[in-house]
Amino acid sequence: MGSYLVLLGGMAVARLPHAELERLSVSGLLAVTVPAEHGGADVRQETLAEIFRLLASADASLAQIPQSHFVYVNVIRRQGTSEQRKFFFAEVLAGRRFGNAQSEAGTRHVQDIRTRLEPAPDGSYVLTGVKHYSTGALFADWIPVLARAEDDDLHVAYVPREAPGVTVVDDWDGMGQRTTASGTVRLDAVPVPADRVVPHHLTFRGPQLHGAVAQLLHAASDTGIAAGALAEAVSFVRTSSRPWFESGADSAAEDPLLIQRIGELAVQVRASEALLSAAARAVDTARARLTDASAAEASVAVGAAKAHAAATAVEVAGAVFEVSGTRSALDSLNLHRHWRDARTHTLHDPARWKIQHIGRYVLNGTLPPRHGLL
Repeated sequence: MGSYLVLLGGMAVARLPHAELERLSVSGLLAVTVPAEHGGADVRQETLAEIFRLLASADASLAQIPQSHFVYVNVIRRQGTSEQRKFFFAEVLAGRRFGNAQSEAGTRHVQDIRTRLEPAPDGSYVLTGVKHYSTGALFADWIPVLARAEDDDLHVAYVPREAPGVTVVDDWDGMGQRTTASGTVRLDAVPVPADRVVPHHLTFRGPQLHGAVAQLLHAASDTGIAAGALAEAVSFVRTSSRPWFESGADSAAEDPLLIQRIGELAVQVRASEALLSAAARAVDTARARLTDASAAEASVAVGAAKAHAAATAVEVAGAVFEVSGTRSALDSLNLHRHWRDARTHTLHDPARWKIQHIGRYVLNGTLPPRHGLL
């Protein structure tokens, strides 16, 4: 049932996964990318991607919540000062969680960031703006906020969840990923010390893996959704579906046309899993020796994995009903959660642009752009 409760009368309402996130924090999984010199495991991206794939195969909402946590741990690693790294990595090792407040609604496009970081007379800053789709903010100890400074350069301000002027509103109304609490964050003249601000714009002035790492985790979530949906379809066919009378089979699992369709779906899922592993290895290779060429290879590999996984997740999650039969459509079974989650999560950024950049790279050798979404 994922992160839901079913109340009397059959009406399902969201139960936010506070307890599950506490278990994640206590487990140490949220600290696995902390560098070894700061006491962390510093795992390979291949390991991190597998963590997300496994989480999403069980609950896509739970997998989505820490995605920004790892992205903004990576920002500290890349652009934080030695003191910032020491402080924030200690916070992460202690089980503290990062949320996010980056997207804004009603602007020209996704990179039109209007939240402002204004300097104060004492050298600190004042943060003002409104953010939407703020996955993880409601559950966070720290909320990384994407904002522009006086020079219009992009910065990340790490703000305590309970800081004065911060309001987190659980107004997420998505049809899928219902318990991510991806709502609104209001920032009303929030005071921010100078040592809690990171110059994010510098990330994109040279070869970088910021986008590749972030997109790899999205690809892992889509791959996990597809695998979870296929597993549930297989279980349902084996235990609850009836064979079509023309098949001559004694059980649905022996129906040759169902066997064919399950085989086709399994091929799609295995292909997504293979592309995910290859993309993660490309990111790990690039991290070991970061150049324009290695960063481009990583971005293209991740783009391919994300585009394939997005299509696979939607197809397999929809095919759950195709192979399972009429009874699978009962709302009380909640099998539609896989499709709702897949359809919602894959809207995060368009796969068609990833295909464009892959085509330009393969055909003309054009390096992918450094905008953080590839």
